Amino acid sequence: MRKESNAIKHMSFALMFVFLCCSVSLFFAGKGPSIRFDKDSIDFGKVKQGKVLEHVFMFTNEGDSTLSIKRVRTSCGCTAVLLKNKDKEVPPGQRGEVKVTFNTRGYANKVSKYIYIDSNDPGQPSTRLTVSALIEVPPQPRITLDRYSQDLGLFLEDEEVRAKAKIKNVGELELRVSCSHKDAVFFSSGKEVSFPLKIRAGSETEVEVRIPPRKRKGMIREYILMKSNDPRRPTLSFYLSGYVVTKQQLKDLFEKYKGILD
Repeated sequence: MRKESNAIKHMSFALMFVFLCCSVSLFFAGKGPSIRFDKDSIDFGKVKQGKVLEHVFMFTNEGDSTLSIKRVRTSCGCTAVLLKNKDKEVPPGQRGEVKVTFNTRGYANKVSKYIYIDSNDPGQPSTRLTVSALIEVPPQPRITLDRYSQDLGLFLEDEEVRAKAKIKNVGELELRVSCSHKDAVFFSSGKEVSFPLKIRAGSETEVEVRIPPRKRKGMIREYILMKSNDPRRPTLSFYLSGYVVTKQQLKDLFEKYKGILD
């Protein structure tokens, strides 16, 4: 019984010794670099679309060795830079700055952008900063199409290429649109269009594209370029595709598949 009691005492002393050693080691061990930002987010509140927002995030190295900023990454539409070269290597107790710029052009409603600071902080190797704003959009025209591409299927080599698309104005101001193609002529309600085409807010106009016969066989691809005063989508493309065949090829096809067609 006494031997068993002594063994328990020896084991307790051993465990206490290990615990004390670990505590002393942790006490004397360095923390390494440690990054801390004064604030990790900024909300600009309501701003007008098109305004360029800027903010400087301040940070401190609260560790006991040099903090190295390895990389600064941002989400689309936002830029961020260290203000000074010295901010890449920050000694203990010193401060650094990250300047963030966000161009609100093309954005609407509540938007948040993120910036990631990668460093050699062992406890927090990547820090996320947030920039947000409620972007107010002034009245403007807005263009949309009922289709952005059309497959014309088969047509003859001496046949005119024709396609239609409806241009809609879903904005609050008048939309002005110009269409272009090196060979095409454009019609609306049977009359040739004089550009720019003017479309009232909430209205739509159907435009017909007519391209002269393509004197070649095989696959064709045509792009109609549309430019408008919509600040969010100033340029759109209407894509046409099809396959040109000769009359003989068409006859051969009908002959080959007439059993199915009957």
